[in-house]
Amino acid sequence: MLTHIPFPVLPAPPSWYPGHMVQFQRQLPSVLSSTDIVLELRDARLPLTSINRNFEGALRRWRNERGYIDSPVAVHGVKTRADHLNRPPTNNGRLCERIVVFNKRDLVPEWGVEPFSRAMASRYPGQRVFFASWSRGRDIKTLIKILVQKCDIIGTVTLLDIAKTNTHMPETNVLVVGMPNVGKSTLLNALRKTGVAGSVPKALRTSAQPGHTRVLSTRLKISESPLVYSYDSPGVMLPFLGNGDRGAERGIKLALIAGIKEGLYDIEYMAAYLIYRLNVLDPVGESPRGSRVPSPAYLQVLPPSTPPMVDVNEFLDLLARKLCMMKRGGIPDQARAAVWFIRWWREEGGIVAASAPVLHAGRGTHRRGWGFDLEWSVDAAEAQASRYDEALIQQKMEACIDAFETSALEEEREGGGVSLTQEKKRQREELLAKRAARVKARLAARRGGN
Repeated sequence: MLTHIPFPVLPAPPSWYPGHMVQFQRQLPSVLSSTDIVLELRDARLPLTSINRNFEGALRRWRNERGYIDSPVAVHGVKTRADHLNRPPTNNGRLCERIVVFNKRDLVPEWGVEPFSRAMASRYPGQRVFFASWSRGRDIKTLIKILVQKCDIIGTVTLLDIAKTNTHMPETNVLVVGMPNVGKSTLLNALRKTGVAGSVPKALRTSAQPGHTRVLSTRLKISESPLVYSYDSPGVMLPFLGNGDRGAERGIKLALIAGIKEGLYDIEYMAAYLIYRLNVLDPVGESPRGSRVPSPAYLQVLPPSTPPMVDVNEFLDLLARKLCMMKRGGIPDQARAAVWFIRWWREEGGIVAASAPVLHAGRGTHRRGWGFDLEWSVDAAEAQASRYDEALIQQKMEACIDAFETSALEEEREGGGVSLTQEKKRQREELLAKRAARVKARLAARRGGN
């Protein structure tokens, strides 16, 4: 078992905020004026990093304009009968729902889904939370029920859903938003196929590369009765990923899930961070019977009996030799090995990593993680099987969320959401505006004097 997992050296994050993202960000307030439900997609592996604070201001104004009052959040998208029936209406009778969908739940350990859902409920009231994987048909069916099929089912209790409780509306409009490459277009194609009768062709093109959707889509019908339409939107990146270690780590995480344009990051840096994260996710795994299995997950692609490692050069040398990726003179091709390693993790290694078990007793003090955003210490006393349960995991996750929010507020106060280039541009625009105002005032004074 690894007792020390050093944090890798990371490069400063690049800036990737193309014009179509700027354009949609400007369009968002007007689009929200005709929106009834916002589906915000995030990546379950980056449940906090994939929060786009650019959306928060516009969504807050949208809800305030409709007189929305926060009510208890749902876990897995389902509320209790009391929560649902006691929900206060908006002042103008307009529907105003926000549902946060964590996609790719099959790529995070299942033992953390419920504790994290409850942690989100305690920290972000007013958001309905749902975990899904588009490869699982039942997740799509559950989500379409929440949106349009007139019932959410909790055991034997049936609740009126969003569409039925707003029968005064001739139609319901859904806007899907999120960062690049979180699965927005794939979701809408799946919802349309499930909610519309008959053979339905794919309405939206999808791509493994971020930035494929560049404009707001036309309205897509995803249900006929009740009538529900949806819009797909371009993925919007943060204008600036941040300064220092926080910005560097945020950028490398997004690069690993293909949320940033390919080629902006050196592949060896990505491999180094991935090794670090897989070490934290499962320092040494055990099967339910206690027998050792190859873990962390990357050991499955290395020669048998290889111990866990932290040095990226040693790892890539070993992997390149196993894959016969050699340069002239018998030198291991680390770059090719790193590309293969990242692709393996995106295609199948993520599922292997998601099989990491909940902590077993007797491991002593060490670091533990869930996804790429949540990491905490577990001491010897907490590691006892009788104590390390869902309630304790939820507490650890809530502490991670609190730390994330505190860090975000500090960044805002320090101006960390704006790069030096963007700040200089803003200052120049302000200066030009003041000059223009002075010139206009002088001209007005001259005309008045004449």
